[in-house]
Amino acid sequence: MSIVENKCTLDLQDIQGMVTRGYSHLKHTAYLMLSLNNAERAKTWLANILPLVDSADHTQKKARAAHLAFGAAGLKALGLSASNLASFPFPFREGISTQNRNRVLGDYGENAPENWRWGATNNEHILLILHAKTADDLAVFVEEQKTIAQNSGGLDLSYQTYGYLRDDNKEPFGFHDGISQPVIKGSGKPGPENDLIEAGEFLLGHKNEHGQYPTSPVIEDEQGTTSLLPTAADGSGKKDLGKNGTFLVFRQMEQHVDAFWEFMEQRTKNADGSVNELEKIKLASKCIGRWPSGASLVNYPDSDPGGDLKNDDFGYADDDPNGLKCPFGSHLRRNNPRDSHRNYSKKQSLKITRRHRILRRGRNYELPSSDAAQKTEVGLQFLCFNANIELQFEFIQHEWSNNNQMTHLSNDVDVLIGVPAEGNPTNKERKFTLQSSPVNEFINVNERFVTIKGGGYFFFPSITALRYLSTI
Repeated sequence: MSIVENKCTLDLQDIQGMVTRGYSHLKHTAYLMLSLNNAERAKTWLANILPLVDSADHTQKKARAAHLAFGAAGLKALGLSASNLASFPFPFREGISTQNRNRVLGDYGENAPENWRWGATNNEHILLILHAKTADDLAVFVEEQKTIAQNSGGLDLSYQTYGYLRDDNKEPFGFHDGISQPVIKGSGKPGPENDLIEAGEFLLGHKNEHGQYPTSPVIEDEQGTTSLLPTAADGSGKKDLGKNGTFLVFRQMEQHVDAFWEFMEQRTKNADGSVNELEKIKLASKCIGRWPSGASLVNYPDSDPGGDLKNDDFGYADDDPNGLKCPFGSHLRRNNPRDSHRNYSKKQSLKITRRHRILRRGRNYELPSSDAAQKTEVGLQFLCFNANIELQFEFIQHEWSNNNQMTHLSNDVDVLIGVPAEGNPTNKERKFTLQSSPVNEFINVNERFVTIKGGGYFFFPSITALRYLSTI
């Protein structure tokens, strides 16, 4: 899989920076939920904070950066008219915590929105994301911006949470994170040929892998300084509020690390009952789809070669067609099946996969635990960008993680994030299939290792659209 050039054709100065990069040099992040109480004063605040919003034109690495996103309720509170708001895609307008979305995502039981810390009412107005180099730098940045927001007279802080990147780039379960990210065509960033994805999968106003423009919000009713906005590419002549923007999915996910590793240990013990550390790690890696170092199971099927390996040069169709190295049901193979969809050729499979990619921007978090037996709650602030929430994030969760639409599996769900349909009589008979010869092995999985603690769907505007929103 060769690395190919990727000429810059996008207006990087108009795209918020998080879309094109993960800010690995700014390891500490704060997520501030702001609610509007006075639209006019909030718009003044928005106009004043714009210089802090970082663009995708990263000629220099900044010591701090800010980004802005809006919930549907926030756009309404800011003053966007009902007709203009109605031009946004339905999942965004409906929000993540409705019964429809709960059914799609599997958010029921302990994961139901009524148990979340935030996001249950779909009433998040503005998400302000702040990045800094160190925890101390971030603390200063957060206090500065909280003070400015509160002094604006138009905003209140409703919730705040934090995230960070480990120096070894691992998530709480101990596996290297952030590997095999798609690269946006036209971003100027080179990448593996199979990971170069049409801009319209991640940015509104550009053609996607279907050769079509994704649904982008437009100005139906004249309001604000519409001369700031470009004309929609669909030929309607309307002003495009969405171009160079995207949609942000945010899920706060607690990870039950001790339970995860206890599960692996109990199912790999030696005959005498002693712990088999190597087999424990191997089973966990089979469930994840990579070794803890990040090395591919396809390239290294027997043991973790160690080191900070990011080798992504492999396909499943030729190198592991029967799932003997990396199981069909592993978390990563399910969520990025590459060239190995059931009943499709390699070329067709790659085409399908490219239509369901997401740009992940996850960061670890730690919080004091409400469970006295566990001192610290750990988890992932999962964020991803996609131009079509239904065909990308929701499709991956519902069709590939919760169900088995692309593999030769029966009652398997993704061991990490998969959830069978509520009321399914086989809920307590879930399993993980290890493809083996001559017969497969099956491991019962009757517990979840991730609990949803909050979530939201947000519009992540272009910098031009942010400027426009301050004028409505």
